[in-house]
Amino acid sequence: MSHEIGKKLYNQQILIKAGRILTMMNRSRTGYHSSAQYPHQPAWNKKDVGQLAQALAQILDSSLTIPGTSIRIGLDPLLGLIPGIGDLISNAIGSSLLFLATKAGVPRIVILRMSLNIVINMVLGAIPVIGDLFSIWFKSNLQNAQLLHRHCQTTDPVTTLIDWVYVSSIVIGMLLLLVTTCAFLFWLGSSLLRLLGLTE
Repeated sequence: MSHEIGKKLYNQQILIKAGRILTMMNRSRTGYHSSAQYPHQPAWNKKDVGQLAQALAQILDSSLTIPGTSIRIGLDPLLGLIPGIGDLISNAIGSSLLFLATKAGVPRIVILRMSLNIVINMVLGAIPVIGDLFSIWFKSNLQNAQLLHRHCQTTDPVTTLIDWVYVSSIVIGMLLLLVTTCAFLFWLGSSLLRLLGLTE
């Protein structure tokens, strides 16, 4: 009984955080007017960014419980089950945490560490079955959200154009790496099948 109550409370927390995402997205669209009326109150502050990152990470890594176990998973490993584009979609969504980190003015060394977590999850996650199990254990998005949360306890965000270019370059590079890895695995699988005489 207590387990069911705890599960309902957790699901309510997920819904509340999802509502915060919509609220903060709406705030970002109306940020110009808010800033004009209240010049000392930024449309986005570090607390908002940290909460958005945490909510997104939970949806990707721990929004569901495997029935009969205490193991929590999210959309990340489930999307990874989609052949071909599953890993690309999940890592593209996870990469949005890098843009949130830039929005929060996170130092580049922290962004580099977050990028490394995504690259590890991307490369190993591309391995069929084993990669999905690794993603469930590694939870790169939650790790990155925690890194971002720790930085968001400080002052208001300060970002520059160089920061945005830096993060955009990392994201593009990671997506290219993922596409290259998938293409290599496809080529390797096709070569093995031809070697075994299973295909023409």
